[in-house]
Amino acid sequence: MKVGVPKETKTHEYRVGLTPESVREFVARGHEVVVEAGAGIGIGAGDAVYQRAGATVLPDARSVFEAAELIVKVKEPQAAELALLRPHHILFAYLHLAPDPAQAAGLLASGCAAVAYETVMEPDGSLPLLAPMSEVAGRLAITVAGHLLMRSSGGGGMLLGGVVGAPAARVLVLGAGVAGAQAARMAAGSGAEVSVVNRSLPRLRALEAQLPGRLRTRPSTRSAIEEEIAQADVVIGAVLVPGASAPRLVSREMLGAMKPRAIVVDIAIDQGGCFETSRPTTHADPIYEVDGIVHYCVANMPGAVPHTSSHALSFATLPYGLMLADHGLQALRSDASLRAGLNVLAGRITHPMVAASLGREHFDAQRALAGH
Repeated sequence: MKVGVPKETKTHEYRVGLTPESVREFVARGHEVVVEAGAGIGIGAGDAVYQRAGATVLPDARSVFEAAELIVKVKEPQAAELALLRPHHILFAYLHLAPDPAQAAGLLASGCAAVAYETVMEPDGSLPLLAPMSEVAGRLAITVAGHLLMRSSGGGGMLLGGVVGAPAARVLVLGAGVAGAQAARMAAGSGAEVSVVNRSLPRLRALEAQLPGRLRTRPSTRSAIEEEIAQADVVIGAVLVPGASAPRLVSREMLGAMKPRAIVVDIAIDQGGCFETSRPTTHADPIYEVDGIVHYCVANMPGAVPHTSSHALSFATLPYGLMLADHGLQALRSDASLRAGLNVLAGRITHPMVAASLGREHFDAQRALAGH
């Protein structure tokens, strides 16, 4: 199969869909890989590096889309890329369709098969292709929060871990999944006072066992969130319902109880955000204020560390990408984990949570594949 890797075009997105190491694996399996010129610059891999790995470098995105059957990206296709998708394409990328009806409409109109990294699900319920970027985002959230707490960055002028004679910042993490757990670990490691709120008691127990005596855990109730948010200097939103819009856990009214110039970092913004006041921002213009609360809602946080992110993501996606290249749509028919990632096929939405979030009809993925 011909595999295409276009250069990412989202604002300040420096990741790349396949690293040169992954390209070598595709080529070794007999596949032809075409890469857009400059696609790997953000990770320090120039065109010559990709050529040595066995790829053909093409001058622009149109050339890549026209040459390839499997399109491997990082972020969701932008408007110009949606216009290049055709019914014979299999798109393999992060999509986050639930809060993005315009992208969904574009994918449906293209007729392509769109497989979303974030909904590929193993039998144990884990999300293997979301996990690496959740790890990065969770860790980055605390780095970002520490920076934003500085008065020169708009915050209240606190050091995250405090010093002798001055208290540490209080960090509230909403969600104890991969991103939330990483944020909690980073915050605790910095010396901050950490509270974690989550619906799953087993997840809270597991996190407490990993960080004994270094954080407080509370089951997710409105009362718990209201009490914790009033004391927090930083609130990290890290809740997830696979494929669906993120639940809005923090209302604008709750912001009124927060400390002036407190920091909100909404990792869940890709799925619409878990704060009522969240709206997507970019690395070029990352923050805004609502009622005196500083909001950071960058929708591609891991793009700030493209070398780490691209290698972690490419390593995770490689076995699934090879299945698609080896077997095409048959890989989706035969592998339930990969099939869970199928969001769109031939103008139909095939993921139930995506369909529900968008208010569109859901078509069973197995039945849709059987007829395609």
